[in-house]
Amino acid sequence: MKAQLLKVPMSPAQSFSVRKDVAPSVNNKWHYHPELELVYFSKGKGTQFIGDNISRFNQGDIVLVGPQLPHYWRFDEVYFKDNDPASNPDIRVVHFSENMWGDSFLNLPENKLLKSVLEKSRRGLKIKGKNREHIADLISEMPNAEGIDRMIILMQVLAEISKCEKLETFSSIGFQHEMEPHEKDRINDIYNYSYANFKNKITLEEIADVAKISPNSFCRYFKSRTRKTYSQFLIEIKVGRACELLIERSLNLKQVCYDCGFNNFASFYKCFKKITGRSPLCYQKEFVAHFA
Repeated sequence: MKAQLLKVPMSPAQSFSVRKDVAPSVNNKWHYHPELELVYFSKGKGTQFIGDNISRFNQGDIVLVGPQLPHYWRFDEVYFKDNDPASNPDIRVVHFSENMWGDSFLNLPENKLLKSVLEKSRRGLKIKGKNREHIADLISEMPNAEGIDRMIILMQVLAEISKCEKLETFSSIGFQHEMEPHEKDRINDIYNYSYANFKNKITLEEIADVAKISPNSFCRYFKSRTRKTYSQFLIEIKVGRACELLIERSLNLKQVCYDCGFNNFASFYKCFKKITGRSPLCYQKEFVAHFA
């Protein structure tokens, strides 16, 4: 199932979009856009799809979705059946561009934590921690704010998020929707080579040569940057690709298994369930059922 590119409406007098939604069917489709999306669920619950992640969202949740990451929120049926306005959901949605402050803003030394958060948002982030309620209050103020006050509140929200000690990622690192050009630094050379060759066996010597360091140094370097081993990273890439194929329903399970670089179905099943918490077939059925 292909995600649809969504054009986010933007007023000529505003540099970013803020709105309050009380209908469960707004943007009721699997979609993506170049803007980041910040959502506060003041009221409402249901199932969320972010990249290759399927999980529940509940009242009080705050989510930050990075640019180009496909997503979709499906409210529970109760919000579609009752005509009583009091039962409607209540959410705040903010769309803003990563470079809305200019190309050099995020590279300022004071914005190191902010830049890191925006990079992490490319996998989708759930905002957790003791300052979550303060962030929710700030987001709630934004629809009624005007001019520079509105901009200041957005900066306050992002500053508070960058201080959060608990940020939960949604989509696996292996899920890549239309990869964008990267800087030619070492870690991105590793990523690009891995994404291009994960279906084949990549030896330690081979990937170390790509990074231009020794095999022993590569293991330490990669784990210090990603907090996981390179073999774990490759498995996540394979499972992420499997999720994309299962969503698109273009291949059967056996074809998905081998197309993603697994040598046997038992290994594919074990790795897929460990990362997603579901069997490949259950994952596909659950995803398709919500889009039927």
